[in-house]
Amino acid sequence: MGIVVGYLATPEGRAALDAAVDEARLRSTPVVVVASIRPDELAERRAETVGALDRVREELAGLGVEHDVRLLDGGDVADDLITTAEQVGAQLVVLGLRRRSPVGKLILGANAQRVLFDAPCPVLTVKPGAS
Repeated sequence: MGIVVGYLATPEGRAALDAAVDEARLRSTPVVVVASIRPDELAERRAETVGALDRVREELAGLGVEHDVRLLDGGDVADDLITTAEQVGAQLVVLGLRRRSPVGKLILGANAQRVLFDAPCPVLTVKPGAS
C-alpha cells in the first residue's frame, strides 16, 4: 500500500509531492516517489535527477514520512507510474499538471491521460499553487 507520486524537479512536481505527503499522512501510509528517465539520458541530466531525488529523500526523512524513492530507467513515465502503482498496491497516484493554453485544455497530456485511464487506483491531479 502507499501513495505513488510522479516527481520532477519542477513546480508541478513539487505540488504533486506536497499533495502526496498530505495524503500519506491522512492515510498513514508510505509515499512512493517515482522519477522516470530515458536509458539514453545524458549523464549530466541523470546526475541532476539523482541529486534532486537525494534532496527529496532527505526532506521526507526530516518530515518523518515513510518513503521509497525510485529512479526508473524505463523512459515511459506513464508505464513507470502504472507499474509501480500495481506493484505496491497503491491507494492513490498523484500527478502534477501544468497550465495549458485554451486549446491545450481540450486535450490532457498524453502521460497524464494514460495514467488516469489505466491506473489500478484513483488518481489525484494537482497544479502549482493549488495546495
